Amino acid sequence: MSRMARWGQALYTGHVSIDFVGRKWTWYAISAVIVLVATLGLTVKGLNMGIEFEGGVEYRVAMEPGSADQAAVQEITDAVVGTGLDAASSPIVNTSGEDLIRVQTEALDLAEAGEVTEVIRAVDGVQDLSSDQIGPSWGQQVAQRALIGLLVFVVLVVLMIWAYFREWKMSVAAMAALAHDMVITVGVYALSGFEVTPATVTGFLTILGFSLYDTVVVFDKVRENTKNVARTHQTYGEAANLAVNQTLVRSINTSVVALLPVGALLYVGAVYLGSGSLKDLALVLFVGMAAGLYSSVFIATPLLVQLKELEPGVRAGDNRARKHRSRRDVDPFASVPVFTEDMEVQDDPGIEEQPDGGDDAARPAGSRPVSPGPPGRFTAGERAPSSRPVSESTSAGRPQPSRRSRSQRGKK
Repeated sequence: MSRMARWGQALYTGHVSIDFVGRKWTWYAISAVIVLVATLGLTVKGLNMGIEFEGGVEYRVAMEPGSADQAAVQEITDAVVGTGLDAASSPIVNTSGEDLIRVQTEALDLAEAGEVTEVIRAVDGVQDLSSDQIGPSWGQQVAQRALIGLLVFVVLVVLMIWAYFREWKMSVAAMAALAHDMVITVGVYALSGFEVTPATVTGFLTILGFSLYDTVVVFDKVRENTKNVARTHQTYGEAANLAVNQTLVRSINTSVVALLPVGALLYVGAVYLGSGSLKDLALVLFVGMAAGLYSSVFIATPLLVQLKELEPGVRAGDNRARKHRSRRDVDPFASVPVFTEDMEVQDDPGIEEQPDGGDDAARPAGSRPVSPGPPGRFTAGERAPSSRPVSESTSAGRPQPSRRSRSQRGKK
């Protein structure tokens, strides 16, 4: 069995436990710092909205193979700014691969768009040029529909979790963890300066489902462990913490398997392909999946335990479990473990291991072994040391009675 498998088995059985619930304020503090940084990035720097949401003109400039470099980007930028048009005073120019450059400007009329097209075609190395104009009204419709889709998704998820677990507190905890992931993802996206495109919205909705999936799996184990928590003499928090430990290896494995290909897509999209939908989608997925793993383990379950501990029934059960634990600590015989098949075999206390051969080698064949008594007692064949020297018996020289059968007693 590998070390990871042994560690997972120890977590599942409770022999090794990480106190996720007991250290909830530590996790809350870490999340608060991350959320604060993400919020500052969102409010101070803001999102770099693409032309699909704000409207504008996008030019796709096909260059000679291998000539789409920073020198060509700078030359095209200077040419567009040199037109003197207000809408083209701050163009967004970046490479997309080794032979394509993208140029984005604000909305232009036909005459202004034609002027920008002419100056771009005049740049050395330009082989072909195409352009798309997107009105601001279309971008507003895209943003509005994305917001409606997000709200419908959240409402359906709340109803689904409530109907499955029959516990509204689980829905509240899951939504809090989901909001935590959303703020972090949007804040990191703003700090990175990546452009918000329809692919960004698609990836954003995808990570919401991934985060909730991991949270629901943990909550399902919490419900299983806390169903008969009174019989186990555990508090609700201890049973929930055991559930997080039991699903920890699974959560890590699932997230790592998902993050590796997404990380590869992010690397390829950002380094080799430049600006594009692949890079925008990969960044949202990578940040959202990592935040979803953190929130499902460190935020959702501790928050659920806090909400459940407000119930009088849960508080009473926790008090009974603590009283039982205190009685068990006072009475050493109350903590004797119950026999199970996987229990380790241990030697009897007070019995020393015999050397090879031992008493078994000296005992005659067919004789029964002598059962050792408790520590401090004498076994068969042993005598206690006398406190005085043994003197000669006074009956020496006299005939001793012999044991005779009842029929022979009284006869000489």
